[in-house]
Amino acid sequence: MVKQTIQIFARVKPPVRKHQQGIYSIDEDEKLIPSLEIILPRDLADGFVNNKRESYKFKFQRIFDQDANQETIFENIAKPVAGSVLAGYNGTIFAYGQTGSGKTFTITGGAERYSDRGIIPRTLSYIFEQLQKDSSKIYTTHISYLEIYNECGYDLLDPRHEASSLEDLPKVTILEDPDQNIHLKNLTLHQATTEEEALNLLFLGDTNRMIAETPMNQASTRSHCIFTIHLSSKEPGSATVRHAKLHLVDLAGSERVAKTGVGGHLLTEAKYINLSLHYLEQVIIALSEKHRSHIPYRNSMMTSVLRDSLGGNCMTTMIATLSLEKRNLDESISTCRFAQRVALIKNEAVLNEEIDPRLVIKRLQKEIQELKDELAMVTGEQRTEALTEAELLQLEKLITSFLEDQDPESRLEVGADMRKVHHCFHHLKKLLNDKKILENNTVSSESKDQDCQEPLKEEYRKLRDILKQRDNEINILVNMLKKEKKKAQEALHLAGMDRREFRHSQSPPFPLGNPEEGQRMRLSSAPSQAQDFSILGKRSSMLHEKTGMREEMSLGRQEAFEIFKRDHADSVTIDDNKQILKQRFSEAKALGESINEARSKIGHLKEEITQQHIQQVALGISENMAVPLMPDQQEEKLRSQLEEEKRRYKTMFTRLKALKVEIEHLQLLMDKAKVKLQKEFEVWWAEEATNLQVNSPAVNSLDHTKLFLQTSDSQHERSQLLSNKSDVNARKILPSPCPSPHSQKQSSTSTPLEDSIPKRPVSSIPLTGDSQTDSDILAFIKARQSILQKQCLGSN
Repeated sequence: MVKQTIQIFARVKPPVRKHQQGIYSIDEDEKLIPSLEIILPRDLADGFVNNKRESYKFKFQRIFDQDANQETIFENIAKPVAGSVLAGYNGTIFAYGQTGSGKTFTITGGAERYSDRGIIPRTLSYIFEQLQKDSSKIYTTHISYLEIYNECGYDLLDPRHEASSLEDLPKVTILEDPDQNIHLKNLTLHQATTEEEALNLLFLGDTNRMIAETPMNQASTRSHCIFTIHLSSKEPGSATVRHAKLHLVDLAGSERVAKTGVGGHLLTEAKYINLSLHYLEQVIIALSEKHRSHIPYRNSMMTSVLRDSLGGNCMTTMIATLSLEKRNLDESISTCRFAQRVALIKNEAVLNEEIDPRLVIKRLQKEIQELKDELAMVTGEQRTEALTEAELLQLEKLITSFLEDQDPESRLEVGADMRKVHHCFHHLKKLLNDKKILENNTVSSESKDQDCQEPLKEEYRKLRDILKQRDNEINILVNMLKKEKKKAQEALHLAGMDRREFRHSQSPPFPLGNPEEGQRMRLSSAPSQAQDFSILGKRSSMLHEKTGMREEMSLGRQEAFEIFKRDHADSVTIDDNKQILKQRFSEAKALGESINEARSKIGHLKEEITQQHIQQVALGISENMAVPLMPDQQEEKLRSQLEEEKRRYKTMFTRLKALKVEIEHLQLLMDKAKVKLQKEFEVWWAEEATNLQVNSPAVNSLDHTKLFLQTSDSQHERSQLLSNKSDVNARKILPSPCPSPHSQKQSSTSTPLEDSIPKRPVSSIPLTGDSQTDSDILAFIKARQSILQKQCLGSN
């Protein structure tokens, strides 16, 4: 067991532009622990009195300045951890810092130069180089690559990663066994026999990582990635197997949203990144505190996977990546503080050795066979798995003689064969169980004898209970007879009262001596009549609104409405609905009559069953016989008929309810269609009236001018109606051009009757362009003119 704290290192990233002198300094005295001092320059904008802290000093195992290359980082940080993994210990290396500080460059490396390779490819090269040198052991290597994106785990080595979207891939879930060991479901392990295969798996996983451009970094990794090398070793012929795993963790960078100003999808990613790093810091703080009972590993997926690396069986190393520019000093100080807390955690690394169960089984089987051979050589006989029939009979005889022997010092000698000893025990157990079963049978026979003596008592109890039951039945019947008698007396009394009331009713309705009572009766009946009339009025008003006041139409307008309705597209639907509605009404009526018949039949059957019960009880009382418990055939027949009628009643009632719903739906459809038809007719009628007024010739003839002057009142009324055509309640028929009585007197002397009717030329009627519609309009106008002539002749 190796006890040590987590090793912390610091690496300073070269700045994009030349940094200001005096921001930080590194003290690497050989006698002392290296320390990093960060100096905050005084901001004159804060005033002369400024109590802010100006310098921060942090200690690390080693600090790598801006000129440190990748080879130096590997030799000082990753190589010792890889050596411990080859020895059988677990190891973890993780980089922590703000976004854009060089974490991915340190762990994975850059793609521009071969010398920019990071810790992961250099570690793979070192491990496979050592495996080739050591030929005394058998090594197997497996690779896994886990990505934690928005708190969901994904397998970066899944071959479906490129063809499918991220949501369609199976998520990696965490499982925990009773020993609190973590297992990752849906995370594949790929065996790598050479360095080339391992590097191909690394490059495949890197291409599947989530990378986005942010204000702090052009290629910022938006997820935590854990590259794990599983190594197992075994010496030839040995049953001991060593297992070790190395986690190389590239954490996503923390960032201040207010500083970077990201939004949308990048903002969501930043939230999850900062939240998981917050949970990691909570675990670090809990581990650094003494006497802390609970460590919140389960708060996030990353801390659950790295449970052994943080305060467990692992040799852990942390690399704090720092970007010591003036704008990033606050984040760099926060990273250094986090590293100081990590350095307080102690891990206990244990050599992971276990015995191969397959080799143990083979060794035990070989040992058993050797012992059998030695036993056969000592006894001089080869033993089989089971005893022979002769040996079993001999053992049973020995057991019988041993049990029959009355000598208390007698022994059962079967030799040193354990098979015979076990068989003797089994046989004795069987004899003991048989004896117990026999004793139980004898006890049960004695109890049966006792039970045979008790039937008389039981019979006595039954007869007594039957007697009590008959007494109760007699009392109930007597009470029923008394009630029936009382009902008959009350019926006779009511009949006498009815006869007296009938005699009084033949007298005058309002006696002469009391006229106020008749007046009160008339007044009391008046409100009910008024209520009935109000209900009728409401119904008529509703019908009036639905039909659109069709009863107020004039004769010509009704003819136009009938022609419009006949040619309308919904007329066929309305007629079909009317026919269906009539059929449903007839069906509902027939069903209602059938339901009433079934209901009356059910009541009749119930009365017959009740009468039969009363007759049976009365017959039993008169003849002193017991009432039969089972119903007779006639009652069964009545009950079956009753059940059949009930089923029929339910079926018809269900059908009636369905018909009611269908009828209401059809009525609603018809009402809607009628309202729609009426509205469309009103619109059409108003448009036609407007066209007739606008397109009429200004001066047709002198007689027409005189006639229009005489009927100016009616024309004013027509224009008034046309201006109010939007009002539904004011829909009226256009006034007929028949002259008033005053104008008739004047025209009778000057012009003939036919000239009094304004005849509009057919050529001045506005046409629509459709031949069928135009012919319908002309026929309608001609019919209207003939009707108006007849009306005027009749009035004369």
